[in-house]
Amino acid sequence: MKERYRIYSTYLKGKYGEKVYKLPISIPDTCPNRDGRLGTGGCAFCGSIGAGYENLPASVTIGEQIRTNKAHIVPKYKAHKFIAYFQNFTNTYLPPPLFRSYLAEACKDDVVALAVATRPDCINETYLDILAEIREKYHVDILVELGLQTVNYRTLKLINRGHGLAEYIDAVTMLAAYPFRNCTHVIIGLPGEDDADTVETARVISALPTQEVKLHALYIIKNTLMAEWYRDGKISLISVEDYVRRVVLFLAHSRPDIVFQRLIGRAPQEAVDFANWGMGWWRIRDMIDAELERLDTWQGKDCNYLHGKAVRHFTE
Repeated sequence: MKERYRIYSTYLKGKYGEKVYKLPISIPDTCPNRDGRLGTGGCAFCGSIGAGYENLPASVTIGEQIRTNKAHIVPKYKAHKFIAYFQNFTNTYLPPPLFRSYLAEACKDDVVALAVATRPDCINETYLDILAEIREKYHVDILVELGLQTVNYRTLKLINRGHGLAEYIDAVTMLAAYPFRNCTHVIIGLPGEDDADTVETARVISALPTQEVKLHALYIIKNTLMAEWYRDGKISLISVEDYVRRVVLFLAHSRPDIVFQRLIGRAPQEAVDFANWGMGWWRIRDMIDAELERLDTWQGKDCNYLHGKAVRHFTE
């Protein structure tokens, strides 16, 4: 069946000639809105361990984390190439020499790329130069993943992101000067947001030199501020049907060349009060595929707003 959006696994297979798997890595880092620089509560949706539910503890060496994760993945998937994924919290929120040492430790023979998850306000040329140095020295590709979540500045303030849209625009602009790929993380279904927010987030991301996107639904992680709001009835959650519809809208308004790492995420049941409507992530992905087929729509179908839309009739 024809792919109606650019799928990450297909992109990786085309680039590396075979399947490539991410190996999650934890390092002893934190975030500026946890340690007091910007705040102490963290993002309203973020749990005490960050996003790394499948990660080994940061006390385990990077080499051992890679070996342990490969021992699980290689027999199951017959994988031979890997991306070392620095996933948990903000992986550039470190002194530059320490950041460099962690990256170097992950550069093993069968690691073809490093992926570094961070915040838009936690990179600058110093860190990007280190990534460029690592890329050149160890012959690995570099992917920088930015947590944006939404372009709605009111929502960003509500969920205590500690940054606005400008920092994201600045980060993507800086990244464009380096030979890296970049990925933007988006949560669909944040409190108070509607279809217009979904569409505008897709439009802003597409107007910038963004290359990859990760989408997931809003989770209610236990013992978070969001969990308190959920328990007290201060927020309402969208239905799975609304989520599917919004993902389809996001895809239709996205630039056709953007690669989608995922359309729905997953979280362990024991860590959440709510995740994915109690459904397997693959079922929701299949619902999205079915809705794209039903509507006969696809990624980029409504991406007609870039490059001087109002004057095209003079130039075409």
